[in-house]
Amino acid sequence: MSLAVLYSRALSGMEAELVTVEVHLANGLPSFTIVGLPETEVKESKDRVRAALQNCQFDFPARRITVNLAPADLPKESGRYDLPIALGILAATGQISADKLAEYEYAGELALTGELRAIRGALAMTYRAAHSGRAFMLPETNAAEAALVEDAIVYPAKTLLQVAAHLSGHESIKPYVSQRQTIIPHYPDMSEVKGQEQVKRAMAIAAAGGHSVLMMGPPGTGKSMLAARFPGILPQMTEAEALESAALQSLDGSFDVAKWKTRPYRAPHHTASGVALVGGGSNPRPGEISMALHGVLFLDDLPEFERSVLEVLREPLESGHITISRAARRAEFPAQFQLIAAMNPCPCGYLGHYNGKCRCTPDQVTRYRSKISGPLLDRIDIQIEVPAVPQNDLLGKASGETSLSIQTRVEAARIRQLARQQKSNALLSVTEIEAYCTPDAQGIDLLKNAISRLNFSARAYHRVLKVARSIADLEGSSTVTRQHIAEAVQYRRLNF
Repeated sequence: MSLAVLYSRALSGMEAELVTVEVHLANGLPSFTIVGLPETEVKESKDRVRAALQNCQFDFPARRITVNLAPADLPKESGRYDLPIALGILAATGQISADKLAEYEYAGELALTGELRAIRGALAMTYRAAHSGRAFMLPETNAAEAALVEDAIVYPAKTLLQVAAHLSGHESIKPYVSQRQTIIPHYPDMSEVKGQEQVKRAMAIAAAGGHSVLMMGPPGTGKSMLAARFPGILPQMTEAEALESAALQSLDGSFDVAKWKTRPYRAPHHTASGVALVGGGSNPRPGEISMALHGVLFLDDLPEFERSVLEVLREPLESGHITISRAARRAEFPAQFQLIAAMNPCPCGYLGHYNGKCRCTPDQVTRYRSKISGPLLDRIDIQIEVPAVPQNDLLGKASGETSLSIQTRVEAARIRQLARQQKSNALLSVTEIEAYCTPDAQGIDLLKNAISRLNFSARAYHRVLKVARSIADLEGSSTVTRQHIAEAVQYRRLNF
């Protein structure tokens, strides 16, 4: 047999497209050619495969070897094709049986010794392979990650020799049995934050409805502490959310099985570029907003980010996904995250602090705050001031409500939302807002007054209604009342 056909996967955004690996041997001067739009890492597999085969005591054919990675118009990257290419050469030369090749999909980078090294994207690839009806042959280090996919059949392998023996029937590799345990995520506790009860209330409302938050206050008032503890009051992740989040982290190679069902928490530095936030590259990779999928994206010192960087957040905050377009490629990543942002009230940070040491002029304060555009602010549901902690609170013991207690109330509110509209309040469309968030007569009167006095835009009006609906859900109320509208309006009164 001079032709062998195997299957693997190529990563394109969140998709893992099927790749057919065709290996053909022909007479002529010895050569080794890989076609099918391979990138540098794939082209270099020729040397890794040759050395691995020779060190495993296989014969490397002195013939004309052509490897085709189909479809030809799909770019192929990384070293995951080493294993199928090596197996194709062995099958084409008759050194292993080709009878079982079509039962599996293969991915793995080869060391020169023939050992299999870990690859990224194993979870995304296995998810698609499970739906194709084929099992997946992977490096042993990726097995626990890949086995998180329900109904997936994963064969973990340590070396090329082990895979060859399995395909030839000499020594079977047993399917990986998932040892998934109930892992209780660990987060810092909200009770450790002293004072700031009003801010904690706003955070609970944000967690209940999936709303974004902007905190403004002097340094040392607990903004970063509150943000770090926010994932701990969010509802527990569902299986679908956990799998989607894990698959995305797998694309970056950063997924850890020990953090299964733990909400992602991303806090990029203010020097991050727009590409770092939304993703990009010639072979598009996910950015921070996608890596925070179903979790929290914390942007500290918000005005210190470049304005052009902040503007890229506008679309994903509205749509929940990001599309990265390049001349030859287009990739789409999910971006359903909760934005928690923090900033100082002025350049020195101490405007309004009880120590009275701020000397910033009104013009300096205005310039500082104007670094955040109006359209971006309009998309942030809850905007709240975080005042300096009184000395008595600071010297006393922390005795606030625990994260578990807040999470219990938040989960009850989220269950009400899912039962009523099958989604969180933050994701409601305009039509759904009219159906589920219309307040009573007194609430409508108050809202009309607030719109005229505070000059709310149409977007701000809708976001006030969604926040009010979340407040009502948190209190177990079936209707949105005047009190709920009044509190929601208070969360949009920062002076910019």
